[in-house]
Amino acid sequence: MPKAKLIPPYGGKLVDLVVTGTEREELIARAAMLPSIKISMRALCDLELLATGGFSPLTTFMGKADYERVLREMRLTDGTLWPLPITLTANPAELPTVGEDVVLRDSNNDLIAVLTLDEVFHWDLASEAALAYGTTDTKHPMVSEMARWDKVCISGPLKVINLPKYYDFQDLRRTPTQTRALLEEMGNDHVVAFQTRNPLHRIHEELTKRAADQVKGSLIIHPVVGMTKPGDVDHFTRVRTYKALVDNYYDKKDTNLSLLPLAMRMAGPKEALLHAIIRRNYGANHFIVGRDHAGPGKDSAGKDFYGPYDAQILMQEHEQEIGVKMLPFEALVYLEAEDRYVQSSEVKEGQKVLNISGTQVRDDYLAKGKLLPEWFTRPETAEILREMYPPRHKQGFCLWFTGLSGSGKSATTKVLTTLLLERGKEVAVLDGDVVRTNLSKGLGFSKEDRDTNILRIGFVAGEIVHASGLVVCAAISPYRATREEARKMVGDNFIEVFMDTPVEVCEERDVKGLYAKAKQALADGKPMGFTGVDDPYEPPVNPEISLQGYGVSPEENARHIIKYLVEQGFIQ
Repeated sequence: MPKAKLIPPYGGKLVDLVVTGTEREELIARAAMLPSIKISMRALCDLELLATGGFSPLTTFMGKADYERVLREMRLTDGTLWPLPITLTANPAELPTVGEDVVLRDSNNDLIAVLTLDEVFHWDLASEAALAYGTTDTKHPMVSEMARWDKVCISGPLKVINLPKYYDFQDLRRTPTQTRALLEEMGNDHVVAFQTRNPLHRIHEELTKRAADQVKGSLIIHPVVGMTKPGDVDHFTRVRTYKALVDNYYDKKDTNLSLLPLAMRMAGPKEALLHAIIRRNYGANHFIVGRDHAGPGKDSAGKDFYGPYDAQILMQEHEQEIGVKMLPFEALVYLEAEDRYVQSSEVKEGQKVLNISGTQVRDDYLAKGKLLPEWFTRPETAEILREMYPPRHKQGFCLWFTGLSGSGKSATTKVLTTLLLERGKEVAVLDGDVVRTNLSKGLGFSKEDRDTNILRIGFVAGEIVHASGLVVCAAISPYRATREEARKMVGDNFIEVFMDTPVEVCEERDVKGLYAKAKQALADGKPMGFTGVDDPYEPPVNPEISLQGYGVSPEENARHIIKYLVEQGFIQ
């Protein structure tokens, strides 16, 4: 069979930033003498795609000119369409002089790359959030994350010494060059790519097979295994389901399963364009775009950040320029009597259709330990999901109390822990004052230090929940964006409890006189940064539980929480 003639990479050629041989050995030796910075998981994912050509034609993190034009026009300075900024932020205190080299290391301090510092420029969170993502709402996972980024962006030529090292699914982790080689061997000039961050069910299987038939070509199932939406099924579980499906239900001659180390932005329509560009670099000239593609969920007002078909509309506008033809995600339904999936437009009057929503999958099946039905998902997938997701009453969860000092958090927590113990539930308590004495000793009360304290609590809480433990966190946690970051660390079983107590009531209860001291300090022109006096408290917009911290006893509030936990299936 002759090799396929795949579409050229975006921009004409694949970028390759990985140095080898003598140059690599010399760079490793020199790196030991250079200043270094640690980069985030997101930056590491971006760096890998820059290095291997997944982000072609980009050759480094964006400089100021590219960054600003991308934000305003979705174009690089040379006019090339590019929908979202790809930047690297850093602490200016850790950087050398412009023109000098800096080593980039991962969180384990492993050597990754050397960057020659060409540019250092300031960026603005509100501007980038509004222009790139269309919102400044911290319910958007990217916006809340950006609040933790460093103050400046850096750019310059990159030499990559080591790609990130993975120990899982190594046979499926392929670069664009490796993926293209496999697709060429399949012999089909046309390739359709399917982007996913969720387990594949029968409807997705049907859709992808139809798409491959439609283009008369190969199919690349290309799941994201870098960073996805907080609360998504972990990639270890997802990849196990993908492997089971491809091994048992797809034609291997025309199907390629490869993993994509992308850090998603959850940017909806613009992200769809980025996904299409990346898939072109991997060899695809067709791309499936679904309903609410890369959607981050609902905003603080309970509305979707993006319209359900915005991504398809934007992709249709730019598919010719990108060179990748969109295949819209067709609405398929299951006909029970005929045991097959059809387009919803093909359903005749009186025919019974079956469907299970994502919420029903979580609440009616996984949370109750029930296997998903075979018409909905393959038995292999159903068993893997049940194995990894025990019934909700066996899962861990975090009760995150937030409210002003004196609002009743600690008093309610004290009663609540007793009621949980009564039901046989061991619970860890992370009280704000205790944490500051131990875990966060030495931190002050600047916004940065407060954020650090809350993120430490969030990290510990997440570790407890992921190990199926129960944890109650009681800290003021005044800022919404930081609470959203804590929520992401914990995952789905994060329960925000707002102690809604007026500041006047909190002042009356203040036996330590902290409010009075803060007011006096403010009057003396020496503000203390005390929440509720001279530093703001940002109340939750849609907490899972809202309690009155006055006129109601701590026991009544604690029993209200117990009632919620029973109703949601967390305790029996």
